[in-house]
Amino acid sequence: MCKMNYKKNIKIAIADIEHLYQDAGWFAYTNDLDKLQRAFENSSLVVSAWENDELVGVIRVISDNNTIAYIQDILVLESHKRAGIGTKLLSMALEQFKDVRQKVLLTDNTTISKEFYEANGFVPSDKKDCISYVKFD
Repeated sequence: MCKMNYKKNIKIAIADIEHLYQDAGWFAYTNDLDKLQRAFENSSLVVSAWENDELVGVIRVISDNNTIAYIQDILVLESHKRAGIGTKLLSMALEQFKDVRQKVLLTDNTTISKEFYEANGFVPSDKKDCISYVKFD
């Protein structure tokens, strides 16, 4: 594997984004590619990881840049997982929002997700005497 090239807030071709989301099995996002493209364009921060000309990872954050940063998506191609790419993407995003008190995310309830986020300093909300709510439409 060659050296990763990380880029912030660049325009990413929708075909590259679609490939990454399909690789992750996130088909609800790829059912409306126009909406997904707009979501990227309206994000506060997008950091992408590139191997040569191939998009291999991305993190997308929504924030008011003062009180909250919401990590909406973090994906790495299955073929590139366990190589530190996700950790690097997350650390770059957290550095950008280091002065923001709340960093929040919603993720799948899997062992691998729990291990990844807890290894990167996140804790389940119920461990902070909080509760999270979600409503999907």
